[in-house]
Amino acid sequence: MRTLIDIISEELKQAFTACGYAEKYGQAAVSNRPDLCQYQCNGAMAAAKEYKKAPIMIAQEVVAALDKKKFSEVTAIAPGFINIKVCPYYLTLYLEDMAKAEKYGYEEQGRGEKIIVDYGGPNVAKPLHIGHLRSAVIGESIKRICRFAGNEVIGDVHLGDWGLQMGLIIEELKERKPELCYFNESFTGEYPAEAPFTISELEEIYPCASGKSKVDEEFKERAHTATAKLQEGYAPYIALWKHILRVSVEDLKRNYENLDVSFDLWLGESDAQPYIPAMIDDMVEKGYARESMGALVVDIAEETDTKELPPCIVRKSDGAALYETTDLATIIQREKDYGPDRYIYVVDKRQELHFVQVFRAAKKCGLVSADKELTFLGFGTVNGKDGKPFKTRDGGVMRLENLISGVNEEVFNKVMSGREMPEDEARAIAKTVGLAALKYADLSNQIAKDYIFDIDRFTSFEGNTGPYILYTMVRIKSILTKYAEMAGAADGVIAHPYSGESETREYGAAETDLMLTAAKFNDVVAKTYEEMAPHKLCQYIYEMANAFNSFYHNNKIMGEEDRKKQSEWIALITLVLKLLETCIDLLGFEAPERM
Repeated sequence: MRTLIDIISEELKQAFTACGYAEKYGQAAVSNRPDLCQYQCNGAMAAAKEYKKAPIMIAQEVVAALDKKKFSEVTAIAPGFINIKVCPYYLTLYLEDMAKAEKYGYEEQGRGEKIIVDYGGPNVAKPLHIGHLRSAVIGESIKRICRFAGNEVIGDVHLGDWGLQMGLIIEELKERKPELCYFNESFTGEYPAEAPFTISELEEIYPCASGKSKVDEEFKERAHTATAKLQEGYAPYIALWKHILRVSVEDLKRNYENLDVSFDLWLGESDAQPYIPAMIDDMVEKGYARESMGALVVDIAEETDTKELPPCIVRKSDGAALYETTDLATIIQREKDYGPDRYIYVVDKRQELHFVQVFRAAKKCGLVSADKELTFLGFGTVNGKDGKPFKTRDGGVMRLENLISGVNEEVFNKVMSGREMPEDEARAIAKTVGLAALKYADLSNQIAKDYIFDIDRFTSFEGNTGPYILYTMVRIKSILTKYAEMAGAADGVIAHPYSGESETREYGAAETDLMLTAAKFNDVVAKTYEEMAPHKLCQYIYEMANAFNSFYHNNKIMGEEDRKKQSEWIALITLVLKLLETCIDLLGFEAPERM
């Protein structure tokens, strides 16, 4: 289904060509002066240069040639603007088609591509903290948006599960529990099925071991040795590593579930390790890699670069692999197992250089084709009111589960304020609204920008917040419930054909504004997908919520005596609710039945 702006542009193009001008000048745009008109066309001014004619004369000719059926007002304004207002009756017909169409008329742009979205990136044995918030929230939304666009999307958490952190944990555990069978070289039985630690113990062991390695060189060296033995396949340490992985992943899944974030793949750096030796050999054999100060590097600089880019190190001088090595090997694995058409990495923007090196090395070494789309979506940081990365009151890093709990508690207090409600129901509502508050606060910002974490503002039921959006949706649900009880359930499809009264009846400004806003849905989703910009969806639903509330306050929907007009209003707000529900699902949250 064509977007409304495309339909208006098509009418303009026909009028321009009918007047002897190129159709390229007939492009409509949303008006930057909504007090004057809804859409505008500036093509006459551009055409004036080519046709050596006053722009106002061209604009007047085009206006005269336009088929006015779809427009209530079209005027030529000096020096050459064409101001357009869409006929409200035509809007109702357009919205009726939207209500009937699959995905409300949105035409899938994805062409059925297979896309891997790499987001999350937690390390095992460590709790999720506020630094993991944006990757999870943005990545989940990007995954949903890409699927809605008609693609096959695979979300991969890409665990950090292979490296020195494993050796540190093993060595610390050995000091604490030397009697464990994993440290008995003469042990020949089966290793226990249960882990010798809980997630709480594991989360305490790692920071202790990490701190110790910074002051105790001997301990650090033993940890390096343990890491090497693990990576060489030493059976006792492999068994311990599997325990670490299982206990950690169970906890990670629980925490991600609280964010309504899910992954199709729970693969990690360890899964890419088997591909590294052959990859390195191939790079050397084909001359892609060279030795530099004992390390093996791939030059990735290009003539068009405006600044110097260091080579990508694929093997350290001591023979160890790095993150670059693992990320390149992961690409080989993904190409072999899934053959995606495109990759999207949702990672902290401070990692941009790393991914420039990895992407260029992958293409230079033939790991992917030269035209493979590798996208880096770098996000900004979550900061405190002091403008620095958000910390707890004691200066520590905020655990994600504590952050979520704090937001939920704030919403719970607001839900309970001044109203009677069972506590268990209020807690359930607070969990739903709290998640919306957290996700909307994040996604309403442009991905690359930092933002200030302000729990009071995020959880407000007024202003540009998640709770305000949900409160608007709950208000619509309440109206529809009352109407259904009074007159039977609305089917969400605007009645058609209209009687003459409907075509000529007066449409209020608030009603027209709400219809126009609803009609933008296809265009907004298309731009959101094209630009990978969830904040555009947030802007749209905030605009929609404001438009609905203005309509609600200017019209007594349930008190309207004209039953036909009332049914049309009900059909309109039913569609508005469905559009809002679709948008918030793409953002990764949902609305409760009441608040």
